[in-house]
Amino acid sequence: MLTAESDHLAAFIAKMTSAGLQPVVMNTFAWYYHKVVTGEKGFIYNRDIRPVEPHDIADSTTFAPYADIGREMMSQAVMIVLNGGLGTSMGLTGAKSLLPARNGKTFLEIIVRQADRQHVRLAFMDSFSTHAETVAALERLQPAQIPLLFVQNKFPKILRRDFSPAEWPCQPDLEWNPPGHGDIYTALYTSGILEQLLADGIQYAFIANSDNLGATLDPSLLGYFAEKSLPFMMEVSIRKPVDIKGGHLAVHKNGHLILREAAQCTEDEVAVSRDITRYRYFNTNNIWINLKRLKAAFDRYGVIHLPMILNPKTLDPRDSTSPEIYQVETAMGSAISLVEGATAVVVPRARFYPVKKCNELLVIRSDRFSYSDQDGLQANPERLGEQIQVDLDPRYYTMIDAFDARFPFGPPSLAACESLSVSGNVFFGKNITLKGNVAIRHSGGAAGYVPDGKIIEGTLSL
Repeated sequence: MLTAESDHLAAFIAKMTSAGLQPVVMNTFAWYYHKVVTGEKGFIYNRDIRPVEPHDIADSTTFAPYADIGREMMSQAVMIVLNGGLGTSMGLTGAKSLLPARNGKTFLEIIVRQADRQHVRLAFMDSFSTHAETVAALERLQPAQIPLLFVQNKFPKILRRDFSPAEWPCQPDLEWNPPGHGDIYTALYTSGILEQLLADGIQYAFIANSDNLGATLDPSLLGYFAEKSLPFMMEVSIRKPVDIKGGHLAVHKNGHLILREAAQCTEDEVAVSRDITRYRYFNTNNIWINLKRLKAAFDRYGVIHLPMILNPKTLDPRDSTSPEIYQVETAMGSAISLVEGATAVVVPRARFYPVKKCNELLVIRSDRFSYSDQDGLQANPERLGEQIQVDLDPRYYTMIDAFDARFPFGPPSLAACESLSVSGNVFFGKNITLKGNVAIRHSGGAAGYVPDGKIIEGTLSL
């Protein structure tokens, strides 16, 4: 096994060298590769962790006294947006951040305008698939201050049958995978952006996903982070039933907080990990880091080894007959278990509006939220309830073009809606209002139509 590992690792290093990847990236991959060939799966077991109790972490609703400090620190802060995602699950062929979110404005534009209003530094971590599009979009937007851009690294895919480098000459790009957003720390370092930010007097970084418009650089959170001299802070929120498939926060037996992703659970422990009464907090993927401490870690150790996530997939994700491979990935939140003094804080659900599917996009575009250039995206204070569960028939609403075609006049009013379920090929007219728990059913061969001005409560059969 060691000989095979050595032989294949040499091939991986040669491949990464040809791709222009830096030594720190290759050394990081080699460390994970050794784990893979020696049989490690990256699992985190129930026996090694316990649930987080409310007294273990602070509640951000008490942070108002830190807001003035945060406003003073804005000039020393940067918002870093993870912008590497392609919206392939929604039928997009480009960066998800370029999808219209509100009032015809894309996620990218809303984020840029928000940074302009706050006079805060902005940076984007693109992937090799989104970088060119992002550059072109920013040139059109012409923000007051040009954001910093850097590209995340990539790892070669590993063939499961013999741990050799995957080869796919017909589409060489498929031989590589993004190493997960945990790569942000290495990418900041290898790109030179970390040095540049520190040279410009920036020492606090807030990191969030581009599809989460609830993630703003909040002064009270910044003030708390700076005043407490924290090296790392994760924003968590109370898990709801819709969050059972995601990662959760726990306390390791060594006393450190730890993030366990779904892929790090064994099959027999998945059910326990989804128990929201036991593991109450989930990672919003809003992260705060002290850049001086990050630089010190690289100066001392040369690399940062986060807990591994090993994803078994097929080489071409759209072709189930293509070779079986492993993708090595990491999650940036997992650094919480490695950094001495790292902590988590509970934040309101309002800081977590992710758009992963068209279901969530419908809500963001609806009157559950309002948007203005001055105030950005805001939850509608008159909406009924904290959340709304939306289930749209995946046969007709998964792809963005099909979704948009079925709401030609925009979303119905959801302000008084508690849940929405649509089954069948249904098109919506204009000025439609949904109230309470709504189910719309259509089983006919032809399309069904909800007429203009319709007010729906309960079940509607078309």
